[in-house]
Amino acid sequence: MPEQVKKTLVISIYFALTVSALLVFWQVRNFDFINYDDKDYVSQNPYVLNGLTAGAARWAFTTGHAGNRLPLTWLSLMLDCQLFGPNAGRIHLINLLLHIANTLLLFTVLKKMTGALWQSAFVAALFALHPLHVESVAWIAERKDVLSTFFWMLTLLAYFVYVSRPSVFRYIVTLAAFALGLMAKPMLVTLPFVLLLLDYWPLDRIGRFQLRTLNRLILSAGRLTAEKIPFIVISIASSVITFLGQQSSKAVISFAQFPLKFRIGNAFISYARYIEKMIWPSRLAVFYPHPYETVSVSYVVISAILLLAVTILVIRFAKNHRYLVTGWFWYLGTLIPVIGIVQVGLQAYADRYTYIPYIGLFIMLAWGLPQLLSKLIYRKIALGLSMAIVLTTFGICAHRQVSFWNNSITLFSHAIEATQNNYIAYNNLGNAYNGIGRYQEAIEEFRQAIKIRPYYADAYYNLGLAYGNLSHHTEAIEAFKQVIKIKPDDAEAYYNLGNAYYALGRSPEAIDAYQQAIKINPDNADAHANLGVAYLAIGDKNSALAEYNILKSLNSELANDLLNQINK
Repeated sequence: MPEQVKKTLVISIYFALTVSALLVFWQVRNFDFINYDDKDYVSQNPYVLNGLTAGAARWAFTTGHAGNRLPLTWLSLMLDCQLFGPNAGRIHLINLLLHIANTLLLFTVLKKMTGALWQSAFVAALFALHPLHVESVAWIAERKDVLSTFFWMLTLLAYFVYVSRPSVFRYIVTLAAFALGLMAKPMLVTLPFVLLLLDYWPLDRIGRFQLRTLNRLILSAGRLTAEKIPFIVISIASSVITFLGQQSSKAVISFAQFPLKFRIGNAFISYARYIEKMIWPSRLAVFYPHPYETVSVSYVVISAILLLAVTILVIRFAKNHRYLVTGWFWYLGTLIPVIGIVQVGLQAYADRYTYIPYIGLFIMLAWGLPQLLSKLIYRKIALGLSMAIVLTTFGICAHRQVSFWNNSITLFSHAIEATQNNYIAYNNLGNAYNGIGRYQEAIEEFRQAIKIRPYYADAYYNLGLAYGNLSHHTEAIEAFKQVIKIKPDDAEAYYNLGNAYYALGRSPEAIDAYQQAIKINPDNADAHANLGVAYLAIGDKNSALAEYNILKSLNSELANDLLNQINK
């Protein structure tokens, strides 16, 4: 192929990848925040909403907010708010631009490493359009996914440049890109392992599995592993920091609550289910409830056999199909941090976890199918037609999946339809109804969540708020008491219990509840203020003044309001 024609073709592929991603995701420009993590990351996060300031930057590098240390992600969201304000549509578009950049970089990296134009384009197109990647792009809170992957791709590109023309400077650039990626999301800890896979194929730095070159193979592998030691050290440090942060935020589920055998069983099922959903991406949801002790033994056995069989076949055919090794172990390895052995959160698995791992499976398909059909007479026509059908189908499915992310009501209504016993979806749908004043509908959703999971404290808490909005304070009291029964140290439940008692004129009981809230959280300014008002209701002016004196150092505005009421 003439060089000029090839350049034109490459530019056309870049253009097609960009346009196809825009066609699928452009609708996000009109989407809202959702009430699941977005409030922690942007919509109710004062540090992010105030934009880039020195104080916010310090917070970004020191906080463990939302259970992770993500300084680069926080800074990127702060920059969005600095430029656009709290405009959800604009922030969504930045996610989209990062996704397009990741797609183009993936195509570039594979094309440079393998020299295979069409296979590289097919992998990039699958990455851009696969329905399971919608969650990473259409969810503002998953800025960490698209941003960290951007640095993952830059690391791979820098690594290729380093391998092509080794130098200390190029090595340091590669290492720096990797470190920046970890600062966006710690899931990149598996990248050193992927670099070793790329050394095997397509970079061919390790050598082939042949007995007569075994010594060379061992020496080569050892040298290349030593080359990755700085990457591995950074990965270990990031893993430790992440685990400690998640543990301190109580996001890590204990082994007492969820034994190891159930985690391992669910891990096998999840590996198999991700493969199934790659091929047939149906019934996708923002949250998949964890089966806990109801993990199906038969599903575990079938999934384990499937994974073992594929692994054996990959090794069996590794000599002449080396891409299978890289693709398969890329998939298995990059999922390890989120496969659930260390269980963080309540999900069984998640679509967003496939954003990087699926690249491995896409590589197996892109290079495997042409070889599988190598003896077919009309192979090129068959491959081209099948590729067009698959990508068009995935694009249509992804476009539909994106539409569910319009707002919290559409998202969680769909999740309820797509899954069974999804108590998280019912609870968040209830919150969405509560936020727009549809309190009775909210109550019905919260009750459904409680029916599925009777000890779900969040649903009881939100139920109490909804009853309070309807001035059904007696029912609100019962709901908040249930929260306290499940979580005795919940300061907000005590605070709202006090509000409900006070609304019914039961000031002594309100005082007890406020005092409990303050005992758990002494800095709760609202509880101090309302406690002062409750003291006034029973004629205890001295205790109200004591609360005023405490409140002065917590919230001067609330303190002045309380003082005005004391002086009436």
